[in-house]
Amino acid sequence: MKLNYFLLLLLGIMVCSCSVTRFIPEDETLYEGATFNLEAKEELSDYSTVEQELQAVLRPQPNSSKIGLYAHYKVTKDSAGFFYKFINKRIGQEPVYQSDVDVNQTEELIINRLENLGFFYSTVTSEIKEEEKTSKVHYDIKLAKPYTMETYQLDTDSLPIYKDIKVTLPEAFIKKGERFNLSKLKVERERIDAKLKAIGYYNFNADFLIFEIDTNQYKNKRFDLYLRLKKNTPKKALVPYKLSTVNVHPNTSISNNYKYTDTTTLAGVNFVQDTVFFKPKRLRPYIQFQEGQLYNPQKFKGTSRRLSSISTYKFVNVEFKEKPLGNNDSIGYLDTRVYLSPLNKRALSAELQGNAKSNGFTGPTLALSYTNRNLFKGGEVLKITGKFGYEAQLRGKSNNTTGLNSTQLGLTADLVFPRLLFPMDINQQFEYNIPKTKISAGIEYLSRNKLYSLSSFNTSFGYQWHANTYVYHSINPISSNYIRLSNSTPAFEEILEENQFLKNSFEQQLISGLTYNFTYNELGDVNRVHPFYFSTNVDIAGNSLSLFGSRDETTGKKTILGVEFAQYAKIDFDTRFYLNLGNQQSLITRLYGGLGYAYGNSDVLPFSRQFFSGGPYSIRAFRTRSIGPGTYSPENSNINSFFDRSGDIKLEANVEYRFPLYTYFKGAFFVDAGNVWLRDENTELPGGKFTSNFINELAIGAGVGLRVDIQGFVLRLDWAAPIHSPTQTEISKYTFDASNGIFNFAIGYPF
Repeated sequence: MKLNYFLLLLLGIMVCSCSVTRFIPEDETLYEGATFNLEAKEELSDYSTVEQELQAVLRPQPNSSKIGLYAHYKVTKDSAGFFYKFINKRIGQEPVYQSDVDVNQTEELIINRLENLGFFYSTVTSEIKEEEKTSKVHYDIKLAKPYTMETYQLDTDSLPIYKDIKVTLPEAFIKKGERFNLSKLKVERERIDAKLKAIGYYNFNADFLIFEIDTNQYKNKRFDLYLRLKKNTPKKALVPYKLSTVNVHPNTSISNNYKYTDTTTLAGVNFVQDTVFFKPKRLRPYIQFQEGQLYNPQKFKGTSRRLSSISTYKFVNVEFKEKPLGNNDSIGYLDTRVYLSPLNKRALSAELQGNAKSNGFTGPTLALSYTNRNLFKGGEVLKITGKFGYEAQLRGKSNNTTGLNSTQLGLTADLVFPRLLFPMDINQQFEYNIPKTKISAGIEYLSRNKLYSLSSFNTSFGYQWHANTYVYHSINPISSNYIRLSNSTPAFEEILEENQFLKNSFEQQLISGLTYNFTYNELGDVNRVHPFYFSTNVDIAGNSLSLFGSRDETTGKKTILGVEFAQYAKIDFDTRFYLNLGNQQSLITRLYGGLGYAYGNSDVLPFSRQFFSGGPYSIRAFRTRSIGPGTYSPENSNINSFFDRSGDIKLEANVEYRFPLYTYFKGAFFVDAGNVWLRDENTELPGGKFTSNFINELAIGAGVGLRVDIQGFVLRLDWAAPIHSPTQTEISKYTFDASNGIFNFAIGYPF
């Protein structure tokens, strides 16, 4: 009922928005935009480009939202309640009238833009077309034949810089036969400027270059293009610069006067520090320039980026100081200083979380961490974390589910080296960033009363690095996880005996293999209007162990040191597209898929590697682990049933519209769909196998969200209700069930 009322209200607004003409003053007409017609003497190969260029100069833009315009009129010229005031504050627009349009000025802008594109001596005429209280402007544009380039030449001069410019011309951005284009000439100047700076021209600027056009040699609208330096170009811009000295200060602060006595020189770089805070041989690979090297801004940017990736430092400052240039000097010199300000070497932190899960478990988790950010004076970071958690089930759907509790104890240690630990030194093979080596080890104990106890020990050794601004790699050649199930209660043993699939997933105690992650992420690039994100994970276990394992005669499975190990391959992907709609509004689409395959020593994937669905970061209209596999539905919806609800295959799709509300408050509308399936039929989980009917087996939900976003820290509250349950395969079952809506509270955006 509430949903129908909302739809009727929205329809009423849209109908009313078409009645804005009653608010338009008698002597005005509402401007509804401009159109134009291009008439060319010969066919244009880039018609759409010319059209876009001309579209950009049509000013002003008409009102884009009739609802926003209507809300503005209601607030300023009529009585308006809270709703219209709210709409006006969010998307309200002041009216654009025909009197706001300077047609003559627009004609001049069109002519100017056409000349910039090479269409000199074109003509433009305009006509205002009025209807009832509205108007449009139409422009008729007759394009003249464009001027095209015949030759591109560099003026001759004795200055050495002309020789360096000439070397760059074969890579010119403009080619013979191309139409004159002012924007391309600007790009060509910037290209030459970048090439010159890369070979030492520290003080050069693209504005020192000037193009001249000569049409006197031709009668058919062709021209010769000449490039030269402006006459007032300063002398210091005409000579390349070298680095005279490179001094690196590994331990500086604001109060430091930088007067050190101990200097170590390594490969053309001086490391200046009273005592060894950071070993020079460990810091040297991060410095991409050295004494006697020509100035290169890319080396400067690369050095700053590499140094900033070291977790030891909070500030990196690189300074260049010019030495006085003599009248006859053909080369300049720069003193280079690199100042590094470290973070506190040691730190203690505590984190307290309150958990309230969909299965009724509630309780606190406390984590204490110790961090050393320069353990061996080479930027190594050691982090040791101890964790204690307790959860008790305060509510349940049956008497069997109340009174349960769980205790979790954990200790983990991560040691990160800001370099590759490898038999050979290959750090310099990585241009963008030096990879890091991460070694991890941890032990965890989980006790669920009335069910079981679980002890686990995990280790990993691997590398992680950024290949460029967008691409990130992480590979763990060694990744092991040993799990031991103990203290199983008769109730849990009964669960395992009734479900052989689940029993097999708990039996294999050792998981050892290789993991790899590839991520392409444009979200951090502010210049990307519609960023894209893609990530994939590959997990392969048991292949190496199978070469050395011995077969158990009783079970027929291979073991290593008497321990049965898992053997499987698993891959997943996560792709997202962010469509920016303007005014802090965006539409995000996400598609996730995963597949696991158990083979050799394993009949099923280990329980910890299986896919599950539902929850605040998944299908928000369904609770965590309450979906699937397939159309399977447990007979008893109690705490024990969540063990069944996982699979080998997972598909999820999400669409979310995000918009601002007020200051830090954001809103969202979303639709989620997905499920998990088994690769093979399991009689104990009927309906769980993946089939061609998977579309009708998707769990679908929709809802609204409220978020508090304070500089990237997000508290999120989502309300969602199911539209379709996997157990309902009939099309008629697609209904919005608001009575079964649930709330999800989480930190961070779901994707």
